[in-house]
Amino acid sequence: MAILTKDEAHALLKKVLSYSKADECEVNLSSTDGGNVRYARNSVTTSGGVSQSSLVVQSSFGKKMGVATINEFDDASLEKVVRRSEELAKLAPENPEFVPNLGPQKYGESKTFIQSTADIDPKLRADAVEKSLKISKDSNLIAAGFWENSAGYSAMMNSSGLFAYNTSTNVNFNVTVRTKDGKGSGYASKGYNDVNQLDVASATRIAAQKASGSSAAKAIEPGKYTVILEPSAGIVLLENLYYALDARSADEGRSFLSLPGGKTKLGQKLVDERVTIYSDPQNPNLPTSPWNGDGRPQEKVVWVDKGVVKNLSYSRYWAQKKGVKATPAPDGIIMEGGTSSLEDLIKSTEKGILVTRLWYIRPVDPQTLLYTGLTRDGTFYIENGQIKFPVKNFRFNESPVIMLNNLEALGKPERTVSGESNTHAMIPPMKIRDFTFTSLSDAV
Repeated sequence: MAILTKDEAHALLKKVLSYSKADECEVNLSSTDGGNVRYARNSVTTSGGVSQSSLVVQSSFGKKMGVATINEFDDASLEKVVRRSEELAKLAPENPEFVPNLGPQKYGESKTFIQSTADIDPKLRADAVEKSLKISKDSNLIAAGFWENSAGYSAMMNSSGLFAYNTSTNVNFNVTVRTKDGKGSGYASKGYNDVNQLDVASATRIAAQKASGSSAAKAIEPGKYTVILEPSAGIVLLENLYYALDARSADEGRSFLSLPGGKTKLGQKLVDERVTIYSDPQNPNLPTSPWNGDGRPQEKVVWVDKGVVKNLSYSRYWAQKKGVKATPAPDGIIMEGGTSSLEDLIKSTEKGILVTRLWYIRPVDPQTLLYTGLTRDGTFYIENGQIKFPVKNFRFNESPVIMLNNLEALGKPERTVSGESNTHAMIPPMKIRDFTFTSLSDAV
């Protein structure tokens, strides 16, 4: 389905609402169109296109709600899905956390759609993958990777007068490069709204260098080390802090932000004063939708300011219960940093370990945000400001809160993608002391 204009989406949603007999009705419409190429063992394995659309209707009678979904948009189908949602609502029990529809809202300008990304065709994808494969073949290495791009829109309207609309584009690329004996591995992952910012050759070269450089890894004793976390490694720990800034779990004693007696750590200094974390849908390097899934405007919010927890996210229900502003969770996160490069951080390190990627992150203790996981795809020992040799991978136990209290230096933030959740963020490379490695891992 082609991307509907704002006026076309408005007309379609208005038609859906005209069929409603419920006390309240909300309709969400979305569509994406894109393509992909997957390759492994230095050759393309699959390529294809994906086009999908959906329309979701939520009908409410009092505090009873029903939801139905459809992907056909003729008049008969539209009326059918509305009737189905109403039938389900009448059968449902009352929702004790029901909140009425939002009324009309004002949204900021959207910066998430780039025409050149929407114009990506199969040849552009093939040419990009060809560059990546040439680098791996010329280096006598083996590559596997995935390119995916999409363009789409989302819109919502309710019977209380709210209408929201946004278009967006995305392109994501990741590659794993390994030595032919399987002993060395490197990885790179990039994602942008604007395809012109994606340099497939540069990403592949970085992965190839890590693969070649990590093939003769030595085992060293686990313990506490000074580490330098590249952004692709740091994000998989930090995102577990960002998305745990939830007011309800803190108020109910289920969070690292909880205090006895139903109090929270809001307003307290939690991490190093060099740490400032915010979200901003208008940021040119990480633009996000100007509205969130329930229609609330997304605005710039400072979550941690110079180490102090400044804001928590609230659902509409919990905000109403507490009598505060219903601040939605961040859609994209930006962490301020310094001006140093990754190379500068390495040069400033007498002894330490460079970690290029963390994976298989699992919770250990939600009260302290303690997580465990593994290093992979190139881990290196640093001595006297130079990378001396690759080391075998480790299992770690670490909390992003403790980590950000052991901060030694921050580099220049860059856009990165989490390999765990596909979350996009702006993260600096970080130099951390006393990072806890608990055991060795034979994985590469």
